[in-house]
Amino acid sequence: MVLSQEKINQVLKTALNKGGQFAELFFERKVSNQLSMESSKVETVKTGYNLGVGIRVINGDQVSYAYTDDLALEALLETAKVAGAASKYHDNVVINNLKKSKYDSPHQIQIRPETIEKLKKKEVLETVDQSARGIDERIQQVMVNYVDYTQEVLIANSQGLFVEDERVRTRLMANAVAADGQIIQTGRETPGKHIGFELFEEYPPEEIGKKAAEKAITMLEARPAPSARMPVVVNHGFGGVLFHEACGHGLEADAIQKGSSVYANRIGEKVANEKVTAIDDATIVNEWGAFVIDDEGHPAQETVLIQDGKLTDYMYDFKTAKKEGRESTGNGRRQSYRNPPIPRMTNTFIAPGESTPDEIIGSVDKGLYAKSLSGGQVEPATGDYTFTVAEGYLIENGKITEPVRGATLVGNGPKSLHRITMVGNDLKHAPGMCGKEGQSVPAAVGQPTLLIEELTVGGTEREGE
Repeated sequence: MVLSQEKINQVLKTALNKGGQFAELFFERKVSNQLSMESSKVETVKTGYNLGVGIRVINGDQVSYAYTDDLALEALLETAKVAGAASKYHDNVVINNLKKSKYDSPHQIQIRPETIEKLKKKEVLETVDQSARGIDERIQQVMVNYVDYTQEVLIANSQGLFVEDERVRTRLMANAVAADGQIIQTGRETPGKHIGFELFEEYPPEEIGKKAAEKAITMLEARPAPSARMPVVVNHGFGGVLFHEACGHGLEADAIQKGSSVYANRIGEKVANEKVTAIDDATIVNEWGAFVIDDEGHPAQETVLIQDGKLTDYMYDFKTAKKEGRESTGNGRRQSYRNPPIPRMTNTFIAPGESTPDEIIGSVDKGLYAKSLSGGQVEPATGDYTFTVAEGYLIENGKITEPVRGATLVGNGPKSLHRITMVGNDLKHAPGMCGKEGQSVPAAVGQPTLLIEELTVGGTEREGE
């Protein structure tokens, strides 16, 4: 153990020396490896090392935070003094004896990334590159990025909590660019999980390169998308980013308590079609956004946010939960020891329904099939959104027909939840990095195939095409 229990006790006592109701120590050691390839050449080979301690003191609504990368006792005590300096003195400062808790991890790592030589990781990049370029001569560029990291955390606080966790994540990101004259299209594949190098047993590199290139070529040959209000079928997996961005952040407790969410004070109300159940679950084995404990030391858990269309709960960290006299939902997360924790999503998804994808598509006479989404913009206070369809197809007479490019989905998150009329049985998750208040953390999105009965589709089709 890098920090002894005795040293941690001293730090917590020093942090509360001037008063305060709560003190917390967060230790992090993180080793990351990154390799990137562009133009069939390795551009980056980088190893990162993060080591440090963050100290937080809470006194009422006041939060003070300080951090250091020096683990010497003198430096830690000085950091604790800085964190506790703003606290107002009161007579009820209590520090409980630390009691170490141990949680068994369900996230078994078969092939630890640090045991794999960089040359082997380079071979993964080369395989993706060659596979993508071999699909079609119109593939002009391939960019591949590999990353793995092992993060060890230790969390202790003045209430006696003392826990540790290890997170191992591996991800591959492939972008294939196809060009034909003035038309340029990109296809992406980005698998990642809370596992080691065995990721590539589930997602073979040659398949990743092939799929990325095929997407780019399909969209290169697609005709411009029409503009209209129409039914939209959103594919499973990364389609869940629409719910994550347009609705998920509004269900985080800090937004609720600030009054900046359309979901504030609406527990028990109908906020979606009765076919919709939405869940945040950090316990999904080996999923990208999973962990054993959150970054405040609370056990990972499943939180049902919307049940059969009714709002049932929000996502809380320690501070927002304390304000309402309840327990954290295990959603306290931070980017690193340099950042205080805030309520964040983990693996957030719409639960599977009873319809098959074929039944959903077959119910649409004329609409759009959004097979994959890419970037988007969301107004957090209202849930208004615009998302780009990376791969889209027309649906005509209940069948997927020709591909279309340049489509965007324009709508409102809360309203779209009411317009989901069919939910598939093919739930799938997809990894991503979620940004909030300058912090980025791994979070998975997910959903089954679903039908939004009417949505504005913005397209690039010109009259007469």
